[in-house]
Amino acid sequence: MFFPAPSRRLPITPCLILAAAVCTPPAIAAQALATDSPWALGDWNGARTDLIRQGIDLEFSYVGEIGANLGGGYDNDRSARYSDQYTLGAGFDLEKLLGWHDALFQVTVADRNGDNISNARVGDPRVGTLSSSQEVWGRGSHWRLTQLFYRQAFFDKRLDIKAGRFGEGEDFNSFDCDFQNLTFCGSQAGNWGGIWYNWPVTQWALRVKYRLTPELFTQVGVYEQNPSNTESRNGFKLSGSGTEGAVLPVEVVWQPRFDGLPGEYRAGYYYSSANARDVLKDGNGQPAVLSGASYRSTSSKHGLWLGAMQQLTRHGNDASRGLTLFAMATAHDRATSKVDHYVSVGAIYKGAFDARPQDDLGFAVSEVHVNPAYRKNAALTNQANGIADYDDPAYLPVQETEYNAELNYGVHIADWLTVRPNLQYVRHPGGVRQVEDAWVSGLKVQAAF
Repeated sequence: MFFPAPSRRLPITPCLILAAAVCTPPAIAAQALATDSPWALGDWNGARTDLIRQGIDLEFSYVGEIGANLGGGYDNDRSARYSDQYTLGAGFDLEKLLGWHDALFQVTVADRNGDNISNARVGDPRVGTLSSSQEVWGRGSHWRLTQLFYRQAFFDKRLDIKAGRFGEGEDFNSFDCDFQNLTFCGSQAGNWGGIWYNWPVTQWALRVKYRLTPELFTQVGVYEQNPSNTESRNGFKLSGSGTEGAVLPVEVVWQPRFDGLPGEYRAGYYYSSANARDVLKDGNGQPAVLSGASYRSTSSKHGLWLGAMQQLTRHGNDASRGLTLFAMATAHDRATSKVDHYVSVGAIYKGAFDARPQDDLGFAVSEVHVNPAYRKNAALTNQANGIADYDDPAYLPVQETEYNAELNYGVHIADWLTVRPNLQYVRHPGGVRQVEDAWVSGLKVQAAF
């Protein structure tokens, strides 16, 4: 399969996506854009369904996000930024293809592009923001190998082993990504821990899951900790050069149903065997920025996470509609982490209106708290440099706590297309009290082709 090389190109907007679908070749035009089809380009006259029956499931998806500053932030100059991600993948059911019982092979590549309004307008450029108003932005504008793994189940699927290249957030501390603000999207331990890398970065890994009961399973993993995998030039790197250690997560997941309504509760812990630098002290326990000595190094790093999501109500007699509440929290090693804890709570109501039963309304708030030791190091840096004026370009802003909130409405246009306008509020962007609170309008488009 050929994948185009990274290029600078005009952003593909939601309007262009619809235009491309309309211009689909006549062979599949009868099924293209059908609202009940899972794919914008249809079923290729039945060929796509036939492939799935044979064991080959193809994926081509798009996520595009627009963020515009409405007021506040470091730079009040009105502007907007666009970012996107294209995903191409294929899952191979090896039982259907080769007769290998309960076996799967997956390969996925992803391409990210664009810019982020949080960097351009919201945060102080000397330190940036802690979160991002466009979660799909990040890790450079280029193609990456995102998944390359073999998965095998045993003992009537109670034991599940996955090996190859993939990210921790696919299995551990995982969470849906229907919000546009990063603090409500995906694995939060990866966002703040600083030692594991979420989608689309990948690394060599092994994950073993065992289902204790139909509702309860536990899992452990070993992931290569290799910062070079995040570099733009290493999007398709397969060698282990640059590896500094391993990240070992362990998690217990409970998936009960109360009155027929689904829930999921997660508790996990991670340990990193790589050396980590202290954020404040030198080898003698003194502030390194004052002593002039090197920051001391520790031989490991650790953290934990909790997550809960529970549907509480059904709309009439329809359990696919109703109110779901969620909460997430992480805590990180205070000696070596910039962020020592994060917490969020939110609510999603699906099908609030009978005329729009598949639409959803979401609201969430979060807190991202900067480690006091990291904060003290910044203050001492200014002291050592003899700078006390925030407006001095050489001043290092002292970061404390950033708060984020998002209100969104997901318009289910078709089974293959959701458009999600949203309004975000960022209090103390970057945790810097001198930066004015910001309002950001957003638009998230999710499409499957």
